[in-house]
Parts: sequence; structure tokens; C-alpha cells
Amino acid sequence: MNWDVVISGGGPVGLMLACELRLENVAVLVVERLAEPDLTIKAGSVNLTTAEAFYRRGLLPAVDEIVQQNAKQIEAFLKSRGGGGDGPKPAIPVGHFAGIMVASNGVDFGDPAFRDVGPAANVVVIQQQAVEAVLAARAAELGVEIRRGVEVIGFDADDDGVTVRLDDRTALRAGWLVGADGGRSFVRKHARFAFPGTDPAVTGRQALAELTGTDALPSGWQHGNGGLYVHGPMPGRMLTVEFDGPPADRDTPVTAQELEDSFRRVSGADVRVTEVHSATRFTDNARQATTYRQGRVLLAGDAAHVHSPFGGQGLNLGIGDAVNLGWKLAATIHGWAPDGLLDTYTTERHPIGEWVLEWTRAQVALMRSDVRTKALRQVVTDLLRTDDGATYLAKKLSGVLHRYPIEGEHDLTGRGAPDFAFADGTRLGEHLQDGKALLLDLAENPGLRATASGWAGRVNVLTAKCVSEPSLTSVLIRPDSYVAWAREDGATTGMEAALRQWFGAPA
Repeated sequence: MNWDVVISGGGPVGLMLACELRLENVAVLVVERLAEPDLTIKAGSVNLTTAEAFYRRGLLPAVDEIVQQNAKQIEAFLKSRGGGGDGPKPAIPVGHFAGIMVASNGVDFGDPAFRDVGPAANVVVIQQQAVEAVLAARAAELGVEIRRGVEVIGFDADDDGVTVRLDDRTALRAGWLVGADGGRSFVRKHARFAFPGTDPAVTGRQALAELTGTDALPSGWQHGNGGLYVHGPMPGRMLTVEFDGPPADRDTPVTAQELEDSFRRVSGADVRVTEVHSATRFTDNARQATTYRQGRVLLAGDAAHVHSPFGGQGLNLGIGDAVNLGWKLAATIHGWAPDGLLDTYTTERHPIGEWVLEWTRAQVALMRSDVRTKALRQVVTDLLRTDDGATYLAKKLSGVLHRYPIEGEHDLTGRGAPDFAFADGTRLGEHLQDGKALLLDLAENPGLRATASGWAGRVNVLTAKCVSEPSLTSVLIRPDSYVAWAREDGATTGMEAALRQWFGAPA
């Protein structure tokens, strides 16, 4: 059969994109090289915008169950190290910058950027493998076909579509091909996307292992001899960063001896690694495709941008790509997309990817152990321990400061929609699970509803009273939950233009 979209890569980004496309009845095939899910230790948390994306697609119950299990494990780990019990609880960190932990008790969560956050705020610690499992289950529910143990080995794109060749000697015809196949993306290389950036300078190692000799080690990020190390916050989790250049071979298995030697070099402690459950190497290679689209071929996630994992932004960046791309690609396939809609994928997502690369480069620079960098790190530490500094970091890490270049007078335009609370007891996130755009009629305006009727099937309309922000009279929210237009004066000026800009001509 012919497919509307073939996605190369069945990790969280590819699966999220597949789910977004299936919500719009797009025929999508996911091709994944690995026969089974990769259980190698990877990202261990998500930020607020990623949690909101899961919440607004009805995935919060499944995700939250895992988050609660992780919270119990972390509490048990802290108790084992004298940090639990009935005494005062330590302040929960909101994240770190270059290993400088920032506690939540200094963050001003009353800042306007955090307004109407909603239940997604409780979702933080969840492993990438768990995210992948949740998304794989949802993809199956939505009818996504996933072929594991099969790899894309070639493709030819033309004006009408893409012929994709697989290593099982089959060829597929698709309207579009999306490379979500990781940092070493075959799709990106074969399509000859430009991929400029900076070369790696560090070797990082992360593992879940059986350890002895760690009782005297402090928890959290610690600066040691020529690098950094981390023990926790989950039992057996360890990480080291050494500034001795990139690893000579990233693909050979990471041994217990390699982990033990690295941890000893950096920490100076007599640590023993007796068994390795999962381990990986990483570097600070930072590169980004100059465009995320070439004709019928697109990139998402690590295929479009690679960087060090410091700050945990990689998974979040990829999920954001998928949610931004999904509805735009579906609109193009169904023929109602306005001119240039698909190109806004690069326009909107590339600057955020560029910020993440710069954010991680800055952290690597601040992690160095020379005397000048140590002095600078102390200055940055002092700044981040102020309330303003902690709030700034929390806003940057959470993603609430991300804005798209959408024209409009209202402050909400271009930013992610707050999780508005309505008089009937519902919240905005509960009305976005079908993946459609949503026009909020908050002042019972029949003219607004009459105009919007021309986009029925593309844009849902909800008439409600907003109790969390009663000054608002109308808000147009795109399928990716970003605000395209908003008013507080009851007027509909600009609404039709916004509808045409994002959802094409009326039916």
C-alpha cells in the first residue's frame, strides 16, 4: 500500500509524531531499526511544555503513574543517605545549569509566565524509556503500524512523493518521509541536509549500576578532578564528565571497569562498580540542520539537532518538534493548508533548537576545572541562588518562555496557551485531546461563532466562562496549543485573518 507518511525512527519523537498524524486520519508507517525498545539509560525527566503536550493528548494518567513510582524510589534513595525521614524536607531542585543545582524554594511561581499551569506541573521525573512505552501504547490504540527490526537504506524523493527502500528488500511509496532516526540520522545524511556545528570536547558516561564505596559521596552534581560526577537521585545512577576529548569509540559496550576508572578519576573516591545494568557514553557534539525540510523530506528530534544532554533538553526539544510538525503536515496532506504553512515548521522550531545548542555549549564552558572557570562558576552560582536567578532558570528550563513569531497585539499571542480554568469545572487541556484547533468564545458572541463555522472540522468552538482569566473574551488556539489570536474587548477584529493564516480558506 501507499502511505501518506513514513517515519524513520520509532523512539519518542517518531511515536509522538505518528500519534499526532493519526489524530488527523493520516496513514502513517513507523520504521524502527531496533527489534526491541532500547533500554539504555537516557533522559530521566521532562519539562513543563512536554508534560503539557502529554496532558493535552490524554496521556497524563499513564505518565503520572510512572512519575509517582519514581518519586517513591527517589525518596527511598534519599532516606538511605540520611536525607529522608520525618525531618524537614530538602527543597526540590527545579534543575541545574552546568551542574549548579537550583532549588524550587527560590522560584517565584507567581510569575506571569507560570500562570494557569495546571496538572502538568506535577510531571517531572520520568525516564525516556517509559515515555516511549506510553507513546507506543497510544500509537497502537490509534492504529499506527510500527515495523521493528527494519531499517531505511535508501530513498528517492520527487515532486509527488518519496520511494523508500528498506533492508528487507521491500520498497514503499509515501507522500512524505520524516527522519526521526537520531543524531546519526541516515535520512539527514542521504538527503544531504547541511549540519554545521561545533566538535565535541568531553566524554560523558552515564549508567545504572551496582556500586560500593559511595556512602561518603555527596548527592547531586559535584566538581572533581578534571570533570564532574553525579551519584543519584535514583539508586545506582551514576554519571561522569571528563574534559579529555571525545571517546575514541562510542559503540563498544561500556564496561564496569571503564565506569569505575572514570568515577575514581573524577571523584577521588574508592568506588567499585560490581555490575552494570545499563550504560552509555555521550559527548558535547553540537550541530543543527540549517533547515528541517527539503521538499518531501523532513527532520525531527535528534536527526535535526544534536547537543550534550546537560539540562535534559533533548527529549523536550524533539517532542516539541513533533507536536509542531504533526498538524501542519496533516493539513498539507488533506489539502487545506494555507501557502507556506509547512515551512513555518522550520521558522518556528529552528530558533528554539538553536537556543538549546547555545544553552548546552555555555554549560560545558562553565564545567571546566581551570582556575578562571572556577571563579566564573562561583559568580554564576551566586546569581542562580537569588530569587530572580532561580526564577529565570526555572522559566528557561520549563519552556514557558518559548514564543513563536506570530503577529498579534495580545500578550498571549505566540506563546503556549495557559491551562485556563472554566466555570463548568473543566480546564483547557481536557478540550484539546482530539488534536484540533480550538476557538474559545468566552463572551457568548454569536458573531464569532458564525464566522468560525466556515472552518468546522478544522477548528472546534467552545463557549465557556473563563474563571482563571475573566478579562479574556476570545482566544484562538492552534492544535499544538500555541495562541494564534486573542482579545479582551469582545471584538472579532483579526480573527478571520488568523483563521485563514493558519487553517486556510473557509470550506
